[in-house]
Amino acid sequence: MDARCQLFDLKTTYKFETVKGIDRYNMPLYNIQEQPGEQVIKPLPVYQGFFDPCYVNGIQTPFYTQRNTYYNQWPNYAQPNPQGAVGNGTAGPYYIPLPYFPALPGHIDMTGIIGYYNGGNTLQDPILLPSGTNVAFANLLKNVPTTSMDYAVSFLAQSENGQNISVVDSGVFLSGNTDGDLYGFLMEPGSAPFGNRALGSPTEISYSMQANIVNYTKGYAYVTFNEAIPSGNPINVKCYYYAQGIPRSVFFYNNVLTIRPSPYTQYTVELGAYLTPAAFLTQSSAIPFGYMSEYIARGAARKILSDTGDMEQFAFYEPLFKEQEMLVWKRSQRIFTSTRTPTIYSDAISQSPGSFNGQGV
Repeated sequence: MDARCQLFDLKTTYKFETVKGIDRYNMPLYNIQEQPGEQVIKPLPVYQGFFDPCYVNGIQTPFYTQRNTYYNQWPNYAQPNPQGAVGNGTAGPYYIPLPYFPALPGHIDMTGIIGYYNGGNTLQDPILLPSGTNVAFANLLKNVPTTSMDYAVSFLAQSENGQNISVVDSGVFLSGNTDGDLYGFLMEPGSAPFGNRALGSPTEISYSMQANIVNYTKGYAYVTFNEAIPSGNPINVKCYYYAQGIPRSVFFYNNVLTIRPSPYTQYTVELGAYLTPAAFLTQSSAIPFGYMSEYIARGAARKILSDTGDMEQFAFYEPLFKEQEMLVWKRSQRIFTSTRTPTIYSDAISQSPGSFNGQGV
């Protein structure tokens, strides 16, 4: 189905539950679909886009799509990097407190989730890994591009020759913890496309509540750097902070929904969405709306003709395809045009007391 056909019949509501402390959520993806002949359709976004209105636990909240507008309201501001620990001539481990907490966590975007699947793992957002050696985490870093991993907590020091040594959070979280806190895996950042590295040897250094993990909730980390920190050299810390609470704004950018403030517990987020109808195109499923059948058939023929270079037949079929597209659009246009543009005099009657056009003033 063409993305340009944002049909009324494909309008729906996307609803999800937040996770305490996690402020970013990827647009959901369809599971891998296998077609006859063992053809595999790679993950597709479930929705073509989101739009107003947006609700959190039934209360309408502002919905943003422009970065400058949103971050003017909710800036990711960090204080000058305070000192959290001092080097002792070893690589660690170091216990390093965060300057303020609960801290905002890192994030892996939708492209990274797809890359993680291509590494042979299931789709999940956020990504959770169990305690253990580096092997699973090191394998993940081989499949997720550095450009898809956005860190939010960093630990910075200098080596003897003056070069920066840094460790950052990865957007991967510890599963199976029993205290209810949010723990994130740490890594050494690297250059694109797959330069990020786990800390230490994959078979020796572990990730657990006491090793190479940042606790966003209580504000501390245990860090083993990939090289020694000279004695007396400061280890500085940077993180972003917002007091957790009821989300009061939603921002959609790069297929990611960002929520401010960070949720304190589970909240239900609902917003308008246009469905990508890929789920209807499996072998055993019929087209859900019969009036689209000829449009889809002519669109498929149009695609085949353009791919094979038969431009004469393409030119012959194009008016017929356009005719069907206008007929498909007609139903949506009738519904869209039946709604009057709202004004202060034409809004629906409010049911809340004290409103201008409700039961009281």
